Amino acid sequence: MIRNPYLPLTETTFYILLVLTTPAHGYAIIQEIDKLSEGSVKVAAGTMYGAIENLLKLNWIEEIPSREKRRRVYKVTDLGEEVLRLEIERLGSLIKLSSDFGY
Repeated sequence: MIRNPYLPLTETTFYILLVLTTPAHGYAIIQEIDKLSEGSVKVAAGTMYGAIENLLKLNWIEEIPSREKRRRVYKVTDLGEEVLRLEIERLGSLIKLSSDFGY
């Protein structure tokens, strides 16, 4: 298997890409990550907006038009979905490997 230089994803990046399979603004992303992780992952606003800027540069997410001028709404791109899929496959193979060892 060819190694992808972008993998493994950070936990924050994984959650952001997962959440943005449905369009959302920054604060909504933070809230959804908190909900999905049952409070175990806390993303500060500064971390979130820094990550958003990086993901925009990588073309893994894109800004989409919003009815609210004060809020920027983002969604995952096809490239971002592919990276997310590859990470899910990578994590799945780790789970299978650990299962093969009885864990």
